[in-house]
Amino acid sequence: MADTCGQVLLGSGLTVLSHPLMYIKVLVQVGHEPLPPSLGRNLFGRQVYQLPGLFAYAKHIIKIDGKAGLFKGLGPRLCAGTIGTVVHSKVVQVIQNSLHFHHHLNCSMETYCVSLTYISFFSQTTKEMIARSCATIVTHPFHVITLRCMVQFIGRETKYSGVFDSIVTVYREEGILGFFAGLIPRLLGDVFALWICNLLAHVINTYAIDDSMSHTGEIKNCSQAVTGFFASMLTYPFVLVSNLMAVNNCGLAGGLPPYASVYPTWVDCWRHLSREGNMSRGNSLFFRKLPAGKTYAIDQKRFF
Repeated sequence: MADTCGQVLLGSGLTVLSHPLMYIKVLVQVGHEPLPPSLGRNLFGRQVYQLPGLFAYAKHIIKIDGKAGLFKGLGPRLCAGTIGTVVHSKVVQVIQNSLHFHHHLNCSMETYCVSLTYISFFSQTTKEMIARSCATIVTHPFHVITLRCMVQFIGRETKYSGVFDSIVTVYREEGILGFFAGLIPRLLGDVFALWICNLLAHVINTYAIDDSMSHTGEIKNCSQAVTGFFASMLTYPFVLVSNLMAVNNCGLAGGLPPYASVYPTWVDCWRHLSREGNMSRGNSLFFRKLPAGKTYAIDQKRFF
């Protein structure tokens, strides 16, 4: 219980600190560009037209809503983080108490060390996948509310104003399914990212790092972080599609025509983004290059 409480407190602190970054990222993901492109220089010193980055976007939000405006949707996100941490911890505990992957192995460690290593990797990753998936499913309604609170910035709406009021609004307009909009691509992205990250880290730690090396623990932690970043880059389209589907056709200006298309399913959203070349939209908030072949619409503050 003490470890769980510590994780909740640490997670809540990190959530508060990172919330403005997520807020801006979500607005960029849905295509909201309140500031026109400006002439700047890329990493090689060449003059190019660039979109406003993180700090320029943040200044724009502060100018309109004040500093507190950077924390829209923080309440439901904190709820999601707290509940997710508790659910993840409980599921891991239940799995550890009910499944014993290694007690049924009657083989020699010296002879079958490679097989045991892969069995351990598979069992640990499976446990983590189940725990993460359960936490994601349980907290997804709060994630949906968080995103909709943020997207209200586009149309200056106040439809989603609080956690409990938002729950009532979603249930009244969309029923139970409304709380799980965008869940499938989010789950798929989480599962793929976990297995890619753990598999790459396992291969590196097993075949590229010798236990006799100095600072082995630090090197393995570094490899885990690098592979995690690489996996998140590969699975980013799932995150983008999930967030777009969570706000799609929900009654907010940011999720309705003419600002945004209405997608029957997340697969249609994926195909549309792929055709438009927008699968990485919002992936970076720095050095944002002007999209080729796109026209900036001042009245709608987005590209077409």
